[in-house]
Amino acid sequence: MNVFNHLVYEYRKGIRRLILHTTSRVNRGAIEATLRRKQIDFLLYPLGENKINVFFGDAACIAVIHRFNKCHLFELTDEEDFILGVMLGYDTAKQCERYLGRKKRNVANLSQAYAA
Repeated sequence: MNVFNHLVYEYRKGIRRLILHTTSRVNRGAIEATLRRKQIDFLLYPLGENKINVFFGDAACIAVIHRFNKCHLFELTDEEDFILGVMLGYDTAKQCERYLGRKKRNVANLSQAYAA
């Protein structure tokens, strides 16, 4: 919970506009209570049996993630993955490289599927 509390601090100070925190499911109740009490928008997604992903931050950022309509990060399209990375504050140039790499792999995978 120390990491979560620090992330809430960073959000409230304006250091980040969107946070992704992965934690144990046992922390869910305390996390929900804290975010509601502090009036911070959030989304919770299951991650296996014992963990959850918690997105929290600006309402517009949470609305974008909600619009993706996907519970698991591996389900994101290349474009959604790019958008999420930028919203989380990852290095933009590295996100561009990641996006181009994903697109290249997907094109290669499609080519292999059609060749088979």
